[in-house]
Amino acid sequence: MKPAHVALAFALGLAAGCMTAGPPLTAQSPLTGSSGSSRGPVGATLVIDPLDLRLGRTVQFNRIPDRGEIHDLQQVGALTRLVLVLPAWPASYPELESLEQLGQESDVLVVVPGYPASREAVEAWNILNVRARIVAVVDTPPASIAVVDDLNAMRGLERVIARIDPPSRSGFERLQRPMSFWKVME
Repeated sequence: MKPAHVALAFALGLAAGCMTAGPPLTAQSPLTGSSGSSRGPVGATLVIDPLDLRLGRTVQFNRIPDRGEIHDLQQVGALTRLVLVLPAWPASYPELESLEQLGQESDVLVVVPGYPASREAVEAWNILNVRARIVAVVDTPPASIAVVDDLNAMRGLERVIARIDPPSRSGFERLQRPMSFWKVME
């Protein structure tokens, strides 16, 4: 090989970034909940929906935004999806009422841990007049059939994800929503 070709290949490799000097990067463990267990809060969520071809902005909150924040989001424009990764289920409709300002052009994807505390918490989502898709992430099977009936009554419940090892549908037999299992490998 000619020296000019070697120099050209080296220059192209250096420009591409694959021949830069420096120590190799080491693998780092993923962040976990504050207790150090993989059963901590759900955390950041990346939404990839192959059927959604809209061009727009996705905004994530770790709480329910107030009316002022939703107004500010609408002023920026092109809001297609609002992702809420909540630390707990909202107890009643007044906690969700600010989401009514979104209107029908924006989707709301909500990730909540565990099961709703009451029937009122379930009905709050049914009263809400927005396009809400709710994903419940649970660590145990439901305590009773009434809990499963409450989940089935939720209009916006899209899926239940169980962090149960080994995966088992025991206790979820009457669930009328898609269910999947989540395992974090350490």
